[in-house]
Amino acid sequence: MIAVADRALTGPFATPSARRRYALTLGALTVLAGLVAFGLLAWDNPLPVGSEGFWIIAEMRATSLVVLAVVVTGQAVATVAFQCAAANRIVTPSIMGFEALYVAISTAAVYFFGAAGLGRLQGLPQYVLSVALMVVLAVLLFGSLLTSRRRSIHAMLLVGIVIGGGLGSMSAFMQRLLTPSEFDVLTARLFGSVANADPSYLPVAVPLCLVATLALWLRSRRINVMGMGPDVAQNLGVDHRREVMITLFWVAVLMATSTSLVGPLTFLGFLVALLTYQLAGTWDHRYLFPFAALLGFVILGGAYFLLKHVFYAEGAVAIIIELVGGLVFLAVVLRKGTL
Repeated sequence: MIAVADRALTGPFATPSARRRYALTLGALTVLAGLVAFGLLAWDNPLPVGSEGFWIIAEMRATSLVVLAVVVTGQAVATVAFQCAAANRIVTPSIMGFEALYVAISTAAVYFFGAAGLGRLQGLPQYVLSVALMVVLAVLLFGSLLTSRRRSIHAMLLVGIVIGGGLGSMSAFMQRLLTPSEFDVLTARLFGSVANADPSYLPVAVPLCLVATLALWLRSRRINVMGMGPDVAQNLGVDHRREVMITLFWVAVLMATSTSLVGPLTFLGFLVALLTYQLAGTWDHRYLFPFAALLGFVILGGAYFLLKHVFYAEGAVAIIIELVGGLVFLAVVLRKGTL
């Protein structure tokens, strides 16, 4: 029998204890995120904490911290919003082929322009062009699929696999025709790493990430209704197709911003979204979005700190995240026995 103090609620949390658990977990994540951020700024800093020299070194390290924040916010918020639009908690933008677009664009640049092709993709105007191109292609490729009344998860996954496989085959064909030196340059760029980030991109990447995240958070109530399906949404006065397209646009902005900044991180968003659903204890995206962003920062920032300062294997961060995320994805699919 449920205690009087723990009776069911009609809001975003089932019980008062669920609301308290969310607040405590969010507070713990905030503290952990602060510790991770301070650790990345202060660990192995040879000067005393608080001194002028300490802050000079910390400021130099702050770029990596901002990059981490942009990447995890983009990947986490985009994945949670995309899964609501797709009405499935397994599919993610990366699995559906968003990152295959980035690989194809980068490979085509080297194929057509040589090793200098990636150089032409460097710089703020080229970064903006890359983000815009990925957003347009993503909306065109997946917009009609997500808004179709006859959509099914199997059809979506099949189309995503076909699109990703087709783009991957095209990229592989072009890569085979590259010289060894061009291939080495391209491979380094296609490997997801914080080291790939160019600080000159941040004046555009940070505002894009903030605007897209804020736009999705402000539309949380509509996204909640959209997640109930087209029939329920229509009965509640929400244009389901329009909401899906708007959500997909902002998801594409977030994914393009983070992927063009550091490279592909296929399973990071899935791992963060899965843990968010398990730990947050709510269906309301007003609470899911900030929770996912904080959790993602703790996961990726913590992995980055441990591998850089403890195991001295900074380059393995993406490998570990992808390995763990891929294993978790397989475990979820096998445990559910269905898509």
